[in-house]
Formats: sequence, structure tokens, C-alpha cells
Amino acid sequence: MGRLKTAHGAVETPLFMPIATRAAVKSLTPEDLKNLGTQIVLSNTYHLFKSPGLEIIKRAGGLHKFMNWSGPILTDSGGYQIFSLARNRKIGSQGVDFFSEVDGKHFLLSPEMAIQIQKNLKSDIMMVLDECVGWPCGKKQAETAVKRTSVWAEHCRMAYDKFFADSRDSLLFGIVQGSIYSDLRRRSAKEIIRIGFDGYALGGLMLGEPLKKTYQIIRVVERELDKNKPRYLMGAGKPEQIIQAVKLGIDMFDCVIPTRNARHGLIYINSKFDQSALLRLPRVKLRGEYQNLKQKFYKEIHITNAKYKKDFRPLDKNCSCYACKNFSRAYLRHLFKTNEALGQRLATIHNLAFYLGLMKYVRTAIKQGKF
Repeated sequence: MGRLKTAHGAVETPLFMPIATRAAVKSLTPEDLKNLGTQIVLSNTYHLFKSPGLEIIKRAGGLHKFMNWSGPILTDSGGYQIFSLARNRKIGSQGVDFFSEVDGKHFLLSPEMAIQIQKNLKSDIMMVLDECVGWPCGKKQAETAVKRTSVWAEHCRMAYDKFFADSRDSLLFGIVQGSIYSDLRRRSAKEIIRIGFDGYALGGLMLGEPLKKTYQIIRVVERELDKNKPRYLMGAGKPEQIIQAVKLGIDMFDCVIPTRNARHGLIYINSKFDQSALLRLPRVKLRGEYQNLKQKFYKEIHITNAKYKKDFRPLDKNCSCYACKNFSRAYLRHLFKTNEALGQRLATIHNLAFYLGLMKYVRTAIKQGKF
């Protein structure tokens, strides 16, 4: 376990961050997030810079006041958009030139600008600008990304030291790249550690590479990182993947899976109330055949299926969230089939309750020496 202090309060790890890309977790209010036990949310530098723009957020008094969220916020630097918006950008030595297919406008996202934007947002945890490569990825491409990520990280560090010369209200995390290549990951980790940051993230994973490789890389990088600083696996993941990553030493997670799947009617259900099955998941074997551990302690249901039309049981009898305490599966199916927005909202509440409850259970199990 860990306890990370930020300007807007301390958070306990291992933890999961709901995604509030554009200053909102889709369909939920900040009060909903608070009631669910959310410790920290993630917002995106690139998208907030594009809309509503820094001037609006600055006039509001920062991102926290703009979205009325009093807890900590981590902001991504825009590095993921290098991967996700590959058709709309050009990478150069100074940064990334993004252009809009709508109006043709260009803007350069440099390491210095990424830090300045996040400073204006008043982020609690800022991420350096990195080059995120997808999968498949050749070693030469991965090596180029490692070199560029290290150079940008150094520029981000210098910009951070300049902007926060008088007070360190925000934490700054470095990012390790290198795709599935162990030697490149070790090299990247050493270079990022040499620069020095408040925490370290593993980027460029969970993007379609073989899952066994993912866990191998986590093990490789984790051995290089400072055990007294938080380790953050960006963009992960499914429940069983998060559990395995915790066992491998990861502290922080974020992913669109629970909220995105909720909007499509895919619901996570506790298969056993005590969830003791998750404690029996073996550590990943780095040699030999990888065993798929999916659904050892939970199951997925598609609420739009016809079999739930007359199912008046709670969505999840082992969950005490607002959705499960007050509504049936039949009602939720009705909402989805009639395209009522309330259906997506209730499903999102439950899926986040499942994820956040899972992390709380893990923290308790660690305290009790059972994990």
C-alpha cells in the first residue's frame, strides 16, 4: 500500500482513476463520484486545451473549480493522442504538430507547452509529454520513441522547475516507453529515473500486444523503479489485469473500460460476495504457458439481452450502489432498449462501484496480509 499526498488531498494506493477526459465522467456528477468513493480522476490536457480552451478554465479558477471537483486530478500530457490521432499529427524534434480535419488549424504541442497547459489547469499530478507507440511496433520505431521520450522528459523537467520555482503545488510523473522490448524498457527506465520525477508511469502497454508480454514488461520495469515512488500503468485495464498488475507492483490505474462498457450495456457482476477468488489468483508465470484468468471472481452480463426482460432481481445483489439498491435488471434493460439516458447513467454508476470496490477490497486485503 501507499499514501500519495497532493495539493487536493492524499490518496491511498493501489487505486483506480475514473476517466474525466473533458472535465466530466460521462453521465455522472462530481457528487456521484464522491458517493462512489472516488479518490482521484483523470482528465486530458490535449482535449481541454482544444475545448473549452485555457482561457475559459483559467477564468473559472482552474480545472477543479470549473468542474466542481474538490479531489485530486491527474492530467495526461497529450502523449496518448500521438498514438490515437496518428493521422492528424506530425512528430518533430520540438514536439507534435497536430492539425484539425475540421478547420485545418495547426498547433504545436511541445514538452514545455504540455507543462504550461497543465500548470494552468492546476493539475495535482502532471504527466510529461511522451511518444506513445501502438502495437504492432518494430524495434527501430520503439527505440526512436524511447529517445524522443527521454529528450522530451528532460525538457518537461526543466519547464516544471522553471514554472514551479517558488512552490511545488503539482507532482510531475515521468513515463517509461519501449514497447515489448525488455532492453529498451530498461534503458528508458534508467534514463527517466536519472532525470528524476515524483512518480513513474508505464506507457505504451495494453494496446493490443500479447498479454503475457505485457506482464513480462511490467516485471522488467518494476525492478528498475524506485519502490518508494508510485508506479502507474497507463490505460489498464480489465479487472483481472489490474489484479495481476498489483501483484507485480503497480499502484495506479486508469481505463475507459468500466464507463465505456456501461454505456453499451455491459455490466460487471461480483460472482462471489467475499471476492476471495481474486486472492487466489496465482502470480503470472513469466515462463511457460500463460493461463487466462478472466472471470475468476466476476462475470459480465449484457443487460440488453432478452433474458433480462422479466428479471426483477437487483443488477448485482452483492453491490450497494444507488443503481443496485433501487432498480431491477428488467428496468435497466427497458431503459437501454428505449434509449433512455438514465440507463447509461445507472450502468456507469454500478461499473465504477465495481471497480472502486475492487480496489478497496485489494487495499484491505493487503493491510490484512492476505494479498
